[in-house]
Parts: sequence; structure tokens; C-alpha cells
Amino acid sequence: AIYVLGDLYRAGMTNINVVVYTKDAPSKSYKDDLFQHVKSRFSITVPPSLPLSFVHLHDSVDTSETPKRQSMIAQSAETVKLAWKAMNKLTPHVYIDTTGCAFTFIVAKLLAGCTVAAYVHYPTISTDMLSMVFERRPSYNNDSKITASRITTCIKLIYYTIFAIAYGIVGSMSSLVMVNSTWTHGHIQFLWRLASNLCIVYPPCDTKSLEDLPLESRKDIILSIGQFRPEKDHALQLRSFALLLKKYPDDTKKTWNVKLALVGSCRGPDDEQRVEELRNLSASLDISDSVEFVLNRPYPELREYLGHASVGIHTMWNEHFGIGVVEMMAAGLITIAHNSGGPKADILAPFKGNMTGYLASTEEEYADAMYEALVESKRTGDDSNMKMRQLARESSSRFSDEVFVDSFKHAIVSSKILCR
Repeated sequence: AIYVLGDLYRAGMTNINVVVYTKDAPSKSYKDDLFQHVKSRFSITVPPSLPLSFVHLHDSVDTSETPKRQSMIAQSAETVKLAWKAMNKLTPHVYIDTTGCAFTFIVAKLLAGCTVAAYVHYPTISTDMLSMVFERRPSYNNDSKITASRITTCIKLIYYTIFAIAYGIVGSMSSLVMVNSTWTHGHIQFLWRLASNLCIVYPPCDTKSLEDLPLESRKDIILSIGQFRPEKDHALQLRSFALLLKKYPDDTKKTWNVKLALVGSCRGPDDEQRVEELRNLSASLDISDSVEFVLNRPYPELREYLGHASVGIHTMWNEHFGIGVVEMMAAGLITIAHNSGGPKADILAPFKGNMTGYLASTEEEYADAMYEALVESKRTGDDSNMKMRQLARESSSRFSDEVFVDSFKHAIVSSKILCR
């Protein structure tokens, strides 16, 4: 986003000063260190001519590795307090939120008089969450203790409904709303009914750096990429993989020795405990010898896995977009993603009338898709999988950095929020 604003500044389309609110502590080399990190991690160069400064809020936020768990209302109240402190330090003409903190609009719009814009990655609450509570379906964010009781379910449903109404009211204060996927667009359109200029701007993915990876000579590895968070549902991957080995033992074990590699990062002790539970699950499923956990490794090592693996797997229900899915497609993997959210609506949608991957929901569907993607083409000598790899790579360019820059720039310019 800052790069796009720098682009507009260089082109003389607007005379702006950019201010970034950050929880990081200040230092003499903070700006240079940040720019260097952005360049090395994302291959993005922020123009040095852009007037850019930082407002440090490190003394107002919890920066511990294991912040305390809070309800949605408590979290939203904290963001309002933080916005008040931020606006008192510096009040901008245009406030662009990219963190999903819609309740900060109360301070920015009503109290500080800013023009408000938002880039929404994921709605704080969605109609799917309301449906899950109503149907009493246990999940990582709907405890089985609550689903077991009609009374607690009713109380939670009332709480969610009130919060959704409040979320819709504050979101509607935005003069420009950019969302990252068709799935997010549908939910925000329903909740933020009075918001102006709602459009889809796919998030940037560095597809170019992955397109030079070879499509041939891939190993019999099924690759999973993602933080070890509960919503990623790595347990479904393990159970599906175990079913694959059980249903097709001759092909998967004796002939090709298929492996599952789970590559991701741990944010703290909770995630580390989750990984230990996943290791125990793989042992109980008797697949430990065929499963590899790769934790907190640098990007070059992740890129090696992307260059060697044959199949990618993604199991999060209602993933808002799915950059990891795009990365796997750009790298040439045949990708199997959850039949919901962004992967279903945007990423693995047919391209040029052909499939670009597989969608699945159950253990059975994932196991069969893994078999077809990894093993079946070897048995038949069919080249359809190679065609799918090529199409998937071509399709992934729809989500490149360049497309994001053009789309973000068009949304900013056409909305005229910088001209108010």
C-alpha cells in the first residue's frame, strides 16, 4: 500500500505525507531497517523520496509473545482506546485501516473528522460464524461446552448478533472499502451495507520469483504451508494422509514412498503445544515415518520445498483468501484446497475452461484427490497433471504484486479520497 502511495507521489498525482502507526519501539535506524526488511522479504522498494514518518505506540499495546485472550468486544474496545491515543499524537486527513480494526473508525471518523478507507482481509464476524453457533457445530472458536447447551448457545447467538450489527454500523463509516476476495466481499457487502465504493483488490503474492522453479522431476512429497494455528486444521491433513496410505498401500508406500511435509511457523507456546499434539496424532495414526514437521525455517528453505514437492494441501475452512495456495500454484504444485472461501471462489476457479487444482472437504475427498494428483497419472502415463501444473502457474499471475499495485491504485484514484 505504501509502495502504491509512493507511486502516486512520484507521478505527481497527489501531494501527500504518509504516516504509519506502529506498535514497534523507535530507534535511530528503524526506518532503514524496516525498508531493508521489506525489500529482502517482499522484493518491494519504498521510494526514498516519499515523505514517510512513523507514530510509535509501543507504550500503549501489549507486545508480549503470549497476549491474553480477549472477547471480540474487549478487543474492539482496546482498538478504540489505541486509536484515541494515535489520533492525539497525530491526526491525518485520510485514515486507511489495513489491520481489520473497524471500531477505530469511531475515533477516526466521528471524533477526528478523517476520511476513512479500509482494506479488509477478514471480517471480524461473519454470517458463517453466526450459522455455526446457530447449528451448534463445535469448532476452534465455538467450544463444545457451549454447543452442548441450548441456553449458552442462545446467549452466544444474541452476543454475536449484537456485535454483528455494531460491526456493520462502524464499517459503514468507510468511504472506500477494499476486500481481498469474493468471499470477503460477500460478507462485507452484507454487514457494511451503507459503506461506499466496495471493491475486490486481491492481496499481493510474489508469483514471479516462484515461476522459475522447474515443473519436472518432482519428488513424491505432499506439502502443507501455514502457521500452526487451530483454524488451519492440520489434523485433517494427517487423517486424510493416513487414509490415503491405508486405501492405496501398494502405490503410496511400496512403489513411491509418499511423504507429507508440514511447513510452518509457531507464534508461541500455544502453537508449539499444538505441534506436539499433531506429532502425537501422527503416531497414533501410525504415519510418523511418513510425516515431516518443518518449523520456523527461513524462506529460502520453504522455497526448496516448493521446488521439490509434487502436491500442495490446504485444509482451512472458509479461508478468506489463501496466499499459501497461490504460492503453491505458482511454484507448480498440484494443489488441493478446502472447498470453501477464497480457494473455492477465486483461486482454484476454472481457468481457460480447465481445472487448476482440486477442492475437498472430507478425509475421503482429500485422500482421493491426493491419490489422483500424485499417483494416478504415474500409473496411467497421462500428462493431464503436467497440463494442470502449467495452467495453475499461469492462473496464479492473476494475484501477482503487479496486479495488486494496479488494482489498489485504481481504487484509491477512482474513489478520490485523497482529493477531499
